[in-house]
Amino acid sequence: RRIALAMIALAVFGLLGFFLLAWRPAITPIEPPSRTNFAAESIAKGEILAAAGHCAACHTRQGGQPFAGGYALDTQFGTIYSTNITPDPTTGIGRWSLEAFARAMHEGVSRDGSHLFPAFPYDHYTKLSDDDVKALYAYFMTQPPVRAMAPANTIPFPLNIRALQEGWKIMFFRSGRYRTDPSKSAEWNRGAYLAEGLSDCGGCHTPRNLLGAEKANDAYAGTVIEDWIAPALTEANPSPVPWTQDELFSYLRTGVGPLHGATAGPMTPVIRGGLSVVPDADNRALAVYFADIDRAGARKPGVEPAVTRALATSPLGSGQEYEPDARLYAAACIACHYNTGSAPLPARPELALNSALTLPEPTNFIQVVLKGISNTEGVPGLVMPAYASALTDADIARLAAYLRRTRTDRPPWTDLEKKVAAIRNDPATVQ
Repeated sequence: RRIALAMIALAVFGLLGFFLLAWRPAITPIEPPSRTNFAAESIAKGEILAAAGHCAACHTRQGGQPFAGGYALDTQFGTIYSTNITPDPTTGIGRWSLEAFARAMHEGVSRDGSHLFPAFPYDHYTKLSDDDVKALYAYFMTQPPVRAMAPANTIPFPLNIRALQEGWKIMFFRSGRYRTDPSKSAEWNRGAYLAEGLSDCGGCHTPRNLLGAEKANDAYAGTVIEDWIAPALTEANPSPVPWTQDELFSYLRTGVGPLHGATAGPMTPVIRGGLSVVPDADNRALAVYFADIDRAGARKPGVEPAVTRALATSPLGSGQEYEPDARLYAAACIACHYNTGSAPLPARPELALNSALTLPEPTNFIQVVLKGISNTEGVPGLVMPAYASALTDADIARLAAYLRRTRTDRPPWTDLEKKVAAIRNDPATVQ
């Protein structure tokens, strides 16, 4: 009995100690500041930083007001809805001081002292400089206030107890600003600062463990995000040609790379609503950083031969009426994907160079064929029609198998028709 009582007492004291460790004080609310409280230069800087951090993409629900929250993020623990970060004093951050805002960014703690779920990437934002946090605060506090309450999260008990996030932080979170790598150039370090901090590139391109933390040893190794595959940003990227600095810069700036194709899926709002408006120098810095990770410079001599091989396959499907799969491709696709020159045209993405066909799974290919890409979703002027109502599951499976066989040297995809049906019937796929 004494041992049992001792164990109970130890557990109670341990639990009390944990909750004391997890406790954070509330920060006194303030009266919403006026625009005159902030320098114009700070607001302008914050606007660019918010674009680089694609804040609107995560804090704006479809059809909602910018930054008013309500965007649903599905996790293995339930759905988490982004919060309102407009300066509305009731439902937004209008009564947050700079101190409260900085604590949320750097430590993952709300103004009222509650721990934030790591769906808000404070584990990346902790790297931001104090000046950049101050500029972001100036920008958000001078936006139009919107009265909008986010829906309740669906995280089940006891995981919804905010204090338990302290345990997650002990295991996976290390507070601290970005440290410059002296062995790298200033441009590389700027790219690393953006990628590892503000732009949170690992949030979509790094696989996560069972507790939702990024796998540090697999940084940028690629993963599934919002029913799309976010490809690896390392040498493991399956694209036939590496992402060179110039190709990356073009893609980040405009949403299309001549040798890789156009943006689609979750990456589209990151580019169209963010990276397309940040300074060219920042996009170039990101390109320098990721081209180094990808070792694109060392692999650059293989680009021209790979492009030549890909272009040699471009006519396939034309004049092959005897093959049903080729006939289907010719009827549905070749008019927009046939390149005749010595280099593919950005407006005519060369499928043999597109990672959608070289990924281990056909997810991205099926998504694009079913949903298409409208003028407002992808690159302006570059439209992909949706074939959900025009092609059956069997038709799309045949197209996928045909292109995988004729445009790549990768093994065939399996269970294609079943995978097409699963994506077609996914509520997230319905327009």
